[in-house]
Amino acid sequence: KSTLVNLLLRFYDPTAGRILIDGRDIREYQLSSLRAQIRVVLQESLLFGVSIRDNIGYGALAATPDEIEEAARLANADEFIRALPQGYDTLVGERGCTLSGGERQRIALARAALSPAAILIFDEPTTGLDKENEHAVRDALARIAHGKTTLLITHDLELAEHADLIFYFENECIVEYGSHEELVRLGGRYAAMYALQSLSNWEAAEEEGLHAHSG
Repeated sequence: KSTLVNLLLRFYDPTAGRILIDGRDIREYQLSSLRAQIRVVLQESLLFGVSIRDNIGYGALAATPDEIEEAARLANADEFIRALPQGYDTLVGERGCTLSGGERQRIALARAALSPAAILIFDEPTTGLDKENEHAVRDALARIAHGKTTLLITHDLELAEHADLIFYFENECIVEYGSHEELVRLGGRYAAMYALQSLSNWEAAEEEGLHAHSG
């Protein structure tokens, strides 16, 4: 997955074959122009020791306060931000240490929502989050991705199933690709993994329900 992102951003070029955007080899674009059209949200979001407002507006210096707050609403971040002592002016600890993982991820998503980039890349956006934050991030992803070309790198197949096209990688190779419905009908690696994850999620939900009932 890291190779794919590095190739798209042209940290290095393919030794064989081509990568096309709008039918044009990406090597024909100016590097700065290409990278300006791509926004990457990593699993470990990078935040700075400045205000939440400045963190969201990073890379979009001309953004107005209203635009920043609208981006936060798209990312399901506005409510928790307003509950902080200084709201959007609250200072963030270095690398976001004063925020939870889910809060950091939603600020990173707000930053992506504010970006004019036409291509979004999300790398394991829900990994390590509790159910509440996972739901908030999933909901935000659907809104932010609307109208943009979006690449989602994830082991969470319940998140992947909403994609138009899924590539299933194993041992650094694409072994299956197609829509969720096509891959389930194929009955191969993806279908087996999806069934296993669905069963695991169902058992976890059942166990959580039993604990809640006992309490």
